[in-house]
Amino acid sequence: MNSNVKHTELRQIIRSQLQILLEQENLPGAKALLVPVLPVDIAEAIEGLPESMQVIAFRLLSKGEAIEVYEHLDSTVQQALIEEFKRQEVIDIVDKMSPDDRVRLFDELPAKVVRRLLAELSAEERTKTNLLLGYEEDTAGRIMTPEYIALKENLTVTETLERIRNLAKVSEIIYYLYVIDASRCLKGIVSLRDLVVSSPEKTLGEIMTKDVVSVHTDTDQEQVARMIQRYDLLALPVVDREERLVGVVTVDDVIDILEQEATEDIYALGGLQSVGDNYFQTNLLTVARRRVTWLFVLLITNTMTAKIIDSQHELLEEVVVLAAFIPMLTGTGGNVGAQSSTVVIRGLNTDEMRDLGPGQVVFREALAGLLLGTILGTVATIWAFWLQGNFSVALSVGCSLVAIALLASVAGSGLPFIFKSFGLDPALMSAPFITTAVDVLGVLIYFYIARTVLGL
Repeated sequence: MNSNVKHTELRQIIRSQLQILLEQENLPGAKALLVPVLPVDIAEAIEGLPESMQVIAFRLLSKGEAIEVYEHLDSTVQQALIEEFKRQEVIDIVDKMSPDDRVRLFDELPAKVVRRLLAELSAEERTKTNLLLGYEEDTAGRIMTPEYIALKENLTVTETLERIRNLAKVSEIIYYLYVIDASRCLKGIVSLRDLVVSSPEKTLGEIMTKDVVSVHTDTDQEQVARMIQRYDLLALPVVDREERLVGVVTVDDVIDILEQEATEDIYALGGLQSVGDNYFQTNLLTVARRRVTWLFVLLITNTMTAKIIDSQHELLEEVVVLAAFIPMLTGTGGNVGAQSSTVVIRGLNTDEMRDLGPGQVVFREALAGLLLGTILGTVATIWAFWLQGNFSVALSVGCSLVAIALLASVAGSGLPFIFKSFGLDPALMSAPFITTAVDVLGVLIYFYIARTVLGL
């Protein structure tokens, strides 16, 4: 059994034991159970408890540990705890949170609660929080932390190490040091490793790296994540329009962003709206509201398909067996379209297609659809003839499958580009429209080919 499996089992044991102890009202035992457990695992254990026990378990933690655990909790649990906390408990926790984590919490809370909490913060923390809240959501400015170490380039290595010792407690990161001038413009960067291996008398200006990768405050968070990933950074400096250093985005925040973006894309591909909260802890009425929109679209699509089939009743009455292959054709076309849209949407999100234009991508997918359709169409023709013994019907099915696969590939690869050009989410919009194109146009293509081949 590997270490990941063992760790998962251990977390499950801790969660179940914690719940049993709380049900027995054995608070000293529950507190002792959590002492050796890491904050992130404590947060997961609390999330797995019934709501009535979450506050009780959280209050067993020391003040310092409670702050760290709170930052790891899901936003819905954070909100639930805030509502149960006493005023001083809220202030003690929120005031000590990292500014970026605090802003992430505020984004989930009602505006009235945010205003009250802001008023309760210390002047320094209120300034930091207001700075981040002043930037647009999902940008580098909103997710950065203003807690970093910035120094002048004339400091020596010895002086810098002493400054680090004094500033380490108020900085979120110390593995990168940022070199600024008198106007706070970013001039270079020094890693902790460079500092340790350099001669004590050297200045930061002599050992710093001047070619610094940075982003502006209005850079989209997904682009920030890709830059950190591309350049293998632990942190990325954020500058304003005057190139002054205002904050740093750390790799732990980027991991959260990548997970959030991937979750949103996966939900969108299924026709679901995601707002970042835990799906399995969301009210069922809210879940239904988010899922019903595109289901209505697909319901209308199916009604249109049924209407087309009904309009061809004369053909179907003469060759009844044609109806038997409609689900196979539309289902296969839908799968081909879903495959094409998935690879294109993923390519758009990961910037893998930066060297290819939309036309090249669609043409490539069209060729792939034609190849797939030829293979599947040949098999379908043989299969249909074996089942029904009517070569004309079998040929109609096979030719239709080739045409539908081509149509689905073009629709699946082209629609994401079209929706993106209009500023719409390609993942959310593509799935229902691809289904519409394949179902409605696919059935029309099938009946047209069948009439042509059968001579009706």
